[in-house]
Amino acid sequence: MSNSADSTSGPVRRFRPVRLLTGGVFALAGLIFWMSFNTAQGTNIRTDDSMLRLSDLIQERSHKNKELEDSAAAARAGVDALARRDNGGSAAEDKRLTALEKAAGTQKVAGPGLTVTLTDAPPNATAKIPGVPQPQPNDLVIHQQDLQAVVNALWQGGAQGIEVMDQRLISTSAVRCVGNTLILQGRVYSPPYKVTAVGDRGALRKALDASPAIQNYLQYVAAYGLGWKVDQRDTVTLPGYSGTVDLHVAKPVQ
Repeated sequence: MSNSADSTSGPVRRFRPVRLLTGGVFALAGLIFWMSFNTAQGTNIRTDDSMLRLSDLIQERSHKNKELEDSAAAARAGVDALARRDNGGSAAEDKRLTALEKAAGTQKVAGPGLTVTLTDAPPNATAKIPGVPQPQPNDLVIHQQDLQAVVNALWQGGAQGIEVMDQRLISTSAVRCVGNTLILQGRVYSPPYKVTAVGDRGALRKALDASPAIQNYLQYVAAYGLGWKVDQRDTVTLPGYSGTVDLHVAKPVQ
C-alpha cells in the first residue's frame, strides 16, 4: 500500500544519459564553429590563394635546381680550365684525363644515334584488341620500369652516352617516377619522355628489339595506345653532365 502523498506526487523523473550526450555534442559543435571563425580571421580558408599548391612548389623547386646546376656547371668549367692550365701535366696525362672525363660523362659526346619517345595513353583509352581486358589507370601511364628498360637496352647496345629529357646520365644517375612524373637528379618532368643515345644506330635498335621488358611494354602500346616512337639521328650532340658527383672513387671497366 502507498500513502496519499506518494500517490499524488507522480513518478520520479530519472536522469537520462542521452541528454548529457546531446548536450556534449552541441557544446563540441559550438567549440568547432568558434575555432573555425577565429582561424578564418583575415584568411580565406576555403581557397588555396594564400599558399602554393604542392605541384607548383615542386615545379618551382625544379626550376631553382636547374638554375643552380647551370651556375655550378659554369663555375666547374672555370675551375677545370684553371686546373688544366696550372697542373703542369704532360700531354699524355692530359689525354688520359680527357678520356676518363668522357667515360664518366662529364664531357659532351657527338655522333649518330637514336631518340626514343614514350607517351602516356589518352585517359579515356579503351582496349584496341579483342579479348584484352579494359585498362586500369595504371595501364595508361609510363612507369619507371618502362623508362629504365629503354635506358638499360641502350647501354646494352653500346651507347657512348645517354640523355633523358635534357640531362646527361652518368653511372650514379637514377631514373625514378612518382605518379606520372619523372624525377631525375633533382628535377621534375612530365611525359612525353625522350631518351637519346649516341652510338651505332643498328646496334642500339637491335638492343631495343631484344629487350624482354620493352617487348612487354609494346604489348601495352598495341592494346591501349601508349606512345612509342624511335627516331634515327644522323648527328646528335649530348652535353656533359653538369651536376654534382657523389661518387669519389671508381675504376674504369676494361
